[in-house]
Amino acid sequence: MNSPLLEVIEAPSPNFDARTAPPDILVLHYTGMKTGEEALARLRDPEAKVSAHYMIEEDGRIFRLVAEERRAWHAGVSFWKGERNINGASIGIEIVNPGHEFGYRPFPDAQIAAVIALVADIRTRWQIEDGRIVGHSDVAPGRKDDPGELFPWKALAQAGHGLWVEAPPAPGEPLAEGAEGVGVFALQAGFTRLGYDLPPSGKFDAATQAVVTAFQRHWRQNRVDGVADGATRAQLIALMRLAG
Repeated sequence: MNSPLLEVIEAPSPNFDARTAPPDILVLHYTGMKTGEEALARLRDPEAKVSAHYMIEEDGRIFRLVAEERRAWHAGVSFWKGERNINGASIGIEIVNPGHEFGYRPFPDAQIAAVIALVADIRTRWQIEDGRIVGHSDVAPGRKDDPGELFPWKALAQAGHGLWVEAPPAPGEPLAEGAEGVGVFALQAGFTRLGYDLPPSGKFDAATQAVVTAFQRHWRQNRVDGVADGATRAQLIALMRLAG
């Protein structure tokens, strides 16, 4: 079902199966293909075995591919806040954009307005907390970059959906791959508390760099380099406080 004020184009995909529990996570993606038409065709191709619940075109058109009561196949191997069956626990929204491979570009205003309207509509039906509105790169940081650093997470949060905070940089030397010690352990513990799959080891390894990069794409978008500088650490601390 959808709000009578929200126009949705039905474009059923065969790529779904049954849920085992109500969804409580919302995952945003970009399509990462040259055109919306190509993306829609792939999401409806039974051979591709991928889908999402919705796809939003650059002009703001919303396509429904899979009913929210069913499990779409959009997240792959993923994790958030202890949940590994992200497909079974989430609603997936694909946002048309060529992505980093085919000419990543800003998301048009009409498209973002449609994203905000759709997210608001979905949340009238399901209990989805702000801290569980995330990007594909958040739930699969070692594999995915989407929806990326150009997606306006701040605007979405200002509309009432998701977490956003801006904090002054924290003191201390940047932490980067190869660093070790209590500072790295605390950093990893913070990311784990926020929701990422990063068991603290005290060693800044490739997995830690991938999580830092994913975090920056979402919450520290003006510098995405995988280095936990003072601004990145301050954002993490402030978000943990905001999330409670």
